[in-house]
Amino acid sequence: MVIGIASVVMTQFSACTQSERQNPLLQDSELPFNAPDFSKIKNSHYLPAFKEAIKQTRENIGKIVENQEPATFENTILPYEESGRLLDKVSRVFFALVDADKTPEIGDIEKKVKPMLTDLENEILFNKPLFERIRQVYDNQHDSLQGEEQKLLEEVYKEFVRKGALLTDEKMERMKAINLRLTELEQQWGDMLPDATNDAVVWVEDESQLAGLSDADIAQCKKDAESRGGKAPYAIVIVNTTQQPLLVSLDNRDLRQKVYEASIHRADGTGKYNTYPIVTEIAKLRAEQAELMGYPNYASYSLEKTMAKTPENVYAFLKSLISQYTAKADAETKAIEDFARQTEGADFQLQPYDRFYYSAKMKKQMLDVSDNETKPYFNVDSVLVNGVFYAANRAYGLTFKERTDIPTYHPDMKTYEVFDKDGKSKALFYCDYYRRPTKRGGAWMDGFAKQSRQWAQLPIIFNVCNSAKAPEGQPSLLTWDEVTTMFHEFGHALHGILSDCQYNRLSGTSVARDFVEMPSQFNESFAAIPEIFDNYARHYETGEPMPAELKDRMLKSINFQTAYALGENLAATCLDMAWHMLKVDEVPTAEQAEAFETDALQKAGVLNPQIPPRYRTSYFNHVWGSGYAAGYYSYLWTEVLAVNIADVFAKRGALKPETGQELCDKILSRGNTGDLMQMFTDFTGMKQPDASTLLKARGL
Repeated sequence: MVIGIASVVMTQFSACTQSERQNPLLQDSELPFNAPDFSKIKNSHYLPAFKEAIKQTRENIGKIVENQEPATFENTILPYEESGRLLDKVSRVFFALVDADKTPEIGDIEKKVKPMLTDLENEILFNKPLFERIRQVYDNQHDSLQGEEQKLLEEVYKEFVRKGALLTDEKMERMKAINLRLTELEQQWGDMLPDATNDAVVWVEDESQLAGLSDADIAQCKKDAESRGGKAPYAIVIVNTTQQPLLVSLDNRDLRQKVYEASIHRADGTGKYNTYPIVTEIAKLRAEQAELMGYPNYASYSLEKTMAKTPENVYAFLKSLISQYTAKADAETKAIEDFARQTEGADFQLQPYDRFYYSAKMKKQMLDVSDNETKPYFNVDSVLVNGVFYAANRAYGLTFKERTDIPTYHPDMKTYEVFDKDGKSKALFYCDYYRRPTKRGGAWMDGFAKQSRQWAQLPIIFNVCNSAKAPEGQPSLLTWDEVTTMFHEFGHALHGILSDCQYNRLSGTSVARDFVEMPSQFNESFAAIPEIFDNYARHYETGEPMPAELKDRMLKSINFQTAYALGENLAATCLDMAWHMLKVDEVPTAEQAEAFETDALQKAGVLNPQIPPRYRTSYFNHVWGSGYAAGYYSYLWTEVLAVNIADVFAKRGALKPETGQELCDKILSRGNTGDLMQMFTDFTGMKQPDASTLLKARGL
């Protein structure tokens, strides 16, 4: 059957024009793994490639619909799985650049491509003859199929139903219109937020204003100023979160306030950018989508396909954390303010932009440790090779070989071939760790290709971060938070690299949002395991390991005053839920959005001027631009799963290959091929996750 489908695709390809055959996106790559050949791909190739891939997808769908034989898994579901293969390939390459290297030309192409893709999605998902064949297979063969075939059928059928295939004609047309408008709004968001964040840069005229920063940080501020037009000798760049890393060290309180204000007001209309009109229209349209589908709100609609299942379950989870956290947060704030008053006077009032600064000084006094003291031991290259890769070798038997012969989309990237414990080639892994103006904020994992036995495709996975790249000739050094971010994103990468599934649709990270963050959060636990830590935490000049007493102080400091980190996450989660619990007529106007945010935080019990949301509404990209609507809670939810799994590793021996192999066999290799809670149970032996372990793991 596979050979037959492949021959159809090749027949269609042979009908391409000469220019299409010369388009590297429309032909097999000569590189290992069929990796994209960025030495040949030009921006001018993307739009023609999308048009041809969309055309082929339409033709493949047409063949399914025109088939006069009774619908079966073999003649309907398998061809449907194959129908968009070329489009998947082109999309994965192009949208990797949209996120990580969005030049103006790429942005212009994106504006043309997204409506085309939405039109195609509407055309397919509301194709009644196609859905009728899929429904026939579901009704007639579901119970007789097993394993991945049954799961694939379920996923395809439920996707059509959830997108509106059972709606009346009138409601179906309205859903199509909503989908198109949401695409336009998400495009506007994707264009505006990076521009707003880049524009929020704080210019600094004199180096004396940067007192407290390390020489490396000051050099980075100078480099950032030069790369952004040089309006002043130095620039403090705003990152995607509310709090800014440099506030830990910046002595100048007025400048700290200026940086913080630039962060929280980057996109709320106080400057030249205002995302609230986009946000409120997206929220209203999502509420209408839910209403059309028969749900009381978008959260109910969205959560149905997750482990949590309902908003009530999410709120019960959040309330249990908030009730335990609040007193600890207040005590933490008071302790920091009391400490600051020792030097600033009894009337000193702690502000959000002061918190990290005095907390760091307090940590230095109590534990005698600071980022500037530890960063020389966290060279990005050592963290990657001697930490992230070393842990993957010890736990899963993987080895890594750098490939300098495989082109990348940016010179900062590195590429590695991954081998399994038997020396068999397993995957390609790309890493792109340094920030630049064309890259959106944050850190993420994705792939140029997912693993699929059906397609004979091994995974081609990449990680993207936003660490500062040191000036030429200097080492790029990381904070502990950046170290754990690298381990986190590689946990996602492992979910893709270790995948062993038949179908592309089910493989790798194609799981519910409140499960997908579990492998990544679990992988963070390896960063502090002594054997692994000692292997990568080495001084960038001498190669000497971090001294034992500094290591002890640093590891003790990991859970120092962690109420803030939990609080900012809880606040952001409650904001996400509040926006998506609304009915259409309850969505505030753009002018009311800020007041709605304040009211929502107050009602949830997390309105705390000292602990603002990790992302405010106006720059909450997870929710408005990255598919986490009514799903940001999943970071906390999956942290519970991750802590439970880490406990199993600790009991059995954290680096025992047998334990890693079992996790691979029961979870990491299986993608979305089975019930996710059952996978968790199969590995841990627990029928339900134990949330009581979360606060303990955070030192609370």
